[in-house]
Amino acid sequence: MNALSGAMPAPTRANQPVARLVSLDALRGFDMFWIMSGEHIVHALAEATGWPFLVWLSSQLHHTEWNGCTFYDMIFPLFLFIAGVSMPYSMQGKLSRAGVASASGLSLADKKSIYTDMLKRMLILVFLGMVVNGLLQFKGYEQTRFASVLGRIGLAWFFAGLIYLNTNTRNQVLWLLALLIGYWAAMMLIPVPGFGAGILTKAGSLESYIDRLLLPGKLHSVVHDPEGILSTIPAIGTALLGVLTGTFLKNEGVSMRRKALWLLSAGIALIAFGLAWNLAFPINKRLWTSSFTVYVGGWSLLFLSLFYYIIDVLGWKKWAFVFLLIGSNSILIYLAAEGAVDFAHTANFIFGGLIRLAPLNWQPVEQTVSVTFLQVMLLYFLYKRKIFLKV
Repeated sequence: MNALSGAMPAPTRANQPVARLVSLDALRGFDMFWIMSGEHIVHALAEATGWPFLVWLSSQLHHTEWNGCTFYDMIFPLFLFIAGVSMPYSMQGKLSRAGVASASGLSLADKKSIYTDMLKRMLILVFLGMVVNGLLQFKGYEQTRFASVLGRIGLAWFFAGLIYLNTNTRNQVLWLLALLIGYWAAMMLIPVPGFGAGILTKAGSLESYIDRLLLPGKLHSVVHDPEGILSTIPAIGTALLGVLTGTFLKNEGVSMRRKALWLLSAGIALIAFGLAWNLAFPINKRLWTSSFTVYVGGWSLLFLSLFYYIIDVLGWKKWAFVFLLIGSNSILIYLAAEGAVDFAHTANFIFGGLIRLAPLNWQPVEQTVSVTFLQVMLLYFLYKRKIFLKV
């Protein structure tokens, strides 16, 4: 209700449906493609051909051992960034139903309803992440890893959402700065018993110490967990950077071409700033350092600017259809590829005879391609029947 007149507000842009960003769905699919099977295709091609470019690309599809960053290190934060970009769009429907133009106009009752939905989504993602880690194998409390990729996505998205719903854009920027600077200060200044302050090793970092102290079950690397408690703080920053990007893309006062240019420029600036910060606070995915957040945030903006310009500005969409299939059911294919479905066994059952006819060094290539083919066919079947796993 209109607070001044008591009448229903006249239709505004807030009440109109917001066009879906096709580029965002395609970028999500592109990101997930490498996890579901794309990496295995590249590794097999590099082994079969020995071509320098493929060998280099194959090297980029492995996590960095500690400091530094490869393309593979960017996949997880890019997905979280995309989740953040989606938030202003997904929240628009809730705002429209409440008859307000922004989150600041929501009533307490409306906010409670949104908080409940967000909390449910977060808890489901935490649970699914534990299932991927083997929760339902019932190996016992001490052999269960509670931290997970999906859990971090859920937690970071949830807290970024709370910030989005309760602050304006200016304060969201301040929150982002506070999260990154605060994490940097804590990691560098708070001493760890037996190691001291600012020791950024797997065993000696504050992040690892807090995980050993507070995180239940087992850790990913015995003394350290890359999805641990403290490093979730800068991960919230990754999601919040996505939220700010989504808010900018919704601004109808800026042309789409200019938006693409701004995304490109901001991406380059963040990459440069991340490299500069790296000199004092190393870029490290396993610690999710603030420099890593800024650096990969810059690359995420570059990827988005490219997809946005090609797909949404120029209108070239058909080439990205496979990525759209993947992006429309990203959580489902992640769970399936992580072990819920044995695609390799099925592919060998169907295509094994043909694969064995190929030259020996090309058989792994055909095997990985056949797995991808089955995955895409499954996604196409679900897409045509409008079956989507939504969390």
